[in-house]
Amino acid sequence: MSGFSIQLQSATQSERLDRMVSFVGEDASGSFGLMRGHARFVTTLVFGLARLRFDDGRREYLALPEAVASFDNDQLTISTRRYLRSGDFSRISQALRQELLQEEVILTGFRRSIGQLEQTMMLRLWRIGRGEGRGG
Repeated sequence: MSGFSIQLQSATQSERLDRMVSFVGEDASGSFGLMRGHARFVTTLVFGLARLRFDDGRREYLALPEAVASFDNDQLTISTRRYLRSGDFSRISQALRQELLQEEVILTGFRRSIGQLEQTMMLRLWRIGRGEGRGG
């Protein structure tokens, strides 16, 4: 086998890419690259673009809102909520700005709502603990 394989998994799609020469992504510590024979590796990818290079010289880009990446036995598995893949940098950059950033804004709103719900629940529990929540 030439190169390594990538298994992409999201909530709505899954695909396998074979004959990969390199993967360049970014985690909290910065940019890193993977090639065939790399040691076992697990990390969390940050929001952004990863670069893929196939053994025929073709290059593609992978837009991710965040992901878990694990590399073992020349297989990279990337699990994420959603991803976009394209060989056209301008297309994928535009899609990243429009689709994935919009998704992140929505998720930020959800997180804010959940935070407010948690605060309300804690206040309610505190009142119950003081005996204020009984009756009526």
